[in-house]
Amino acid sequence: MPWLPIRLTPGLDLRRALESLAAQHATGSVFVVSGIGSLEGASLRYAGDATETWIAGPLEILNVSGTLCPSGAHLHMTVSDASGRVYGGHLGHGNTIRTTAEILLAVLHEWSLTREHDAATGFDELLVRPRA
Repeated sequence: MPWLPIRLTPGLDLRRALESLAAQHATGSVFVVSGIGSLEGASLRYAGDATETWIAGPLEILNVSGTLCPSGAHLHMTVSDASGRVYGGHLGHGNTIRTTAEILLAVLHEWSLTREHDAATGFDELLVRPRA
């Protein structure tokens, strides 16, 4: 499994940049292992909520992790504000990088990730299959 350390630069949308990087690989199947950095503000969707919540920045990214595949992304992020308050949830769009985002990706060449509807949960859930 090839590791891909990256640095994303100021002004990029964190989620869109990660989705774009995954799409550049033949498999499109990528795990986001870890990430740190800073944001101008954060758009997070909390558990059970249908909409995203905006958290004003500047913010520190304490961690970002999840999965990326052609059929969708499932990313979580924790951030902290200048007072040390911590927020976490599903990473939305509109998270603009302030100074940097340092991310470690694991590109899966031997596996295929996809998301399909799961009747038990009601959500599109991850399916992992060996690549033929």
